[in-house]
Amino acid sequence: MKLSRLLLAAVVLPLAACSTLTDPPVDPDAAAHLTFQLIPSGNPDSPLGVLLSWEVPSSGRANSFNVYGRNSTSSQWDLRATTTSTSFHDIGVPQRQYYIGTRDLDGQEIAQSQILTIDLVTARLPAPQGLISVSLNGAIQLAWSSNAVDASHGTFDHYIVYSTSYDVARSVCTTDWAIEGSTVADAFYAGNLTNGESRCFAVSAVTQDGHESSWSDQRLDTPRLDARNAFVYNSTARPDSAGFVFFDDVANKAGVVGASSRTDLDFRLERHTDGTLWLTPARTSVTMMAYASTRVEDLTSIDRAPSSGYSNAALEALPGNAYVFRIMKPDGVHFAAARVAFKTDTYVVFDWSYQTAPGNAELNRIPMP
Repeated sequence: MKLSRLLLAAVVLPLAACSTLTDPPVDPDAAAHLTFQLIPSGNPDSPLGVLLSWEVPSSGRANSFNVYGRNSTSSQWDLRATTTSTSFHDIGVPQRQYYIGTRDLDGQEIAQSQILTIDLVTARLPAPQGLISVSLNGAIQLAWSSNAVDASHGTFDHYIVYSTSYDVARSVCTTDWAIEGSTVADAFYAGNLTNGESRCFAVSAVTQDGHESSWSDQRLDTPRLDARNAFVYNSTARPDSAGFVFFDDVANKAGVVGASSRTDLDFRLERHTDGTLWLTPARTSVTMMAYASTRVEDLTSIDRAPSSGYSNAALEALPGNAYVFRIMKPDGVHFAAARVAFKTDTYVVFDWSYQTAPGNAELNRIPMP
């Protein structure tokens, strides 16, 4: 038993001595815990600035502080500011290194903090990957991979979502990028958008100390009109409510249910002798096709309108099935979609979408060209 105690003491004592030797000395006049917070700009190489923060020296002799910085680890130190605060906002691209000098009541420097080094490159997270979008009514739903978070759960803080207008004539995203918003989730809802106006989106990931990643790939999307749970009767049961207009240009109204006798209808619902209900193009300038050979999960599952395959033939209205319409108007071709949600012997309930931008086949989401 005595031997065991002696061996234990022999092991513990050297460890205690080693711990004491490695503890750094603390200068009570020096500013402690100097930290930084970068201010993202959208360009990871050029933050808008840096916010330095530190703690008041424990001695109580500090009256003010000198903030020093330099552009490299070997260049001369420059006095950036003198302040009585325990923080300093350095505007523009941050210096490579900073330290804080403590001044007493006589204005003499009596201590220096440890040197803080800022590395704009190695602490970045990877750019978010797999940016996708869903076209909505006056809005765009964005989503992307969690790869940036997965790369460093301990340093990730939030995402920044950027957007800009799209130049249709030149088929390019403009350079007027602005912050759409921020989020901690791998998704973002961009609302209050104008239907038919295309926008480009991109996402970056930001660490807790403000390091911003490179941007994701850009994404182009165009909001479009839509609505849920519209319904029309078949022309035999209720001819006054058997037709549908996706967008009435004269009344400037979307989703209009009308009489089967209207000449501007996009489709009618007709009942065949066997009791089945059919969606029928109502005029020669409207053609349609089945979007898929099987049921689709939701209206937002209806992706880009196909470029061919349309006809004036009627299609049976089946719950879960989706249909795409090609509508010729004076300003060009417009695309629309409908998904049958429910049907009875006399009417169908359906969800629909309509793209107000002529020639734009986007009904849900679209990759960059």
